[in-house]
Amino acid sequence: MATNDVLTHPDAVLAAGTPVHFGAGTVLFRPGDVCSGLLLVRSGSVRVQLVSETGRQITLYRVSAGVACVLSTQCLMTDGVYPAEGVAETDVEGVFLGAGQVQRLLREDAPFRAWMFGVYGSRLVDLVMLVEDLLETRIDRRLAHHLVAHAARGALVQTHQAIAADLGTAREVVSRHLKDFERRGLVALGRGQIEVVDRAGLTALAGEAARA
Repeated sequence: MATNDVLTHPDAVLAAGTPVHFGAGTVLFRPGDVCSGLLLVRSGSVRVQLVSETGRQITLYRVSAGVACVLSTQCLMTDGVYPAEGVAETDVEGVFLGAGQVQRLLREDAPFRAWMFGVYGSRLVDLVMLVEDLLETRIDRRLAHHLVAHAARGALVQTHQAIAADLGTAREVVSRHLKDFERRGLVALGRGQIEVVDRAGLTALAGEAARA
């Protein structure tokens, strides 16, 4: 998480909000919904994604503790509607600030305003980088990078469909490349998890300098 994504004065802002809880899998907003306020996450993660008419998903970004949803920010500032979907990826605890509260804080609270615009700018950069990555990087390299970046203690507990959504491709494509990785001795595929066998090999495939 970038430095300017950190909430600069959480106590005062969080105290002004309404405590909320969402179970994993709860859809928080859909395309076309009007934004009624801003969710500030204390624990858990919200996945913001686009879903095509054929059901293909692409993860745009995630909202976790101390990070604001850029689409909510944009809707609140422009009176627009959501162009994407937000889903609680895990159980989520947080507070909710109504649209009026957010507008008042933007007018009267300089640190809050600076934080909001800082997060907004940071997320825009992330989205530009995502588009560049989708356009320019081969799927096998992006998959290798994903495995190296997210496999904790040598294993990644994530479905092929979830990985496909993160990478903006189809589940079948991910499964095909993972089977190829297994054949090459880079990973071992198990039920519900992927074990990284050759981290150096995956790192080289991802085009990165080897990490310990």
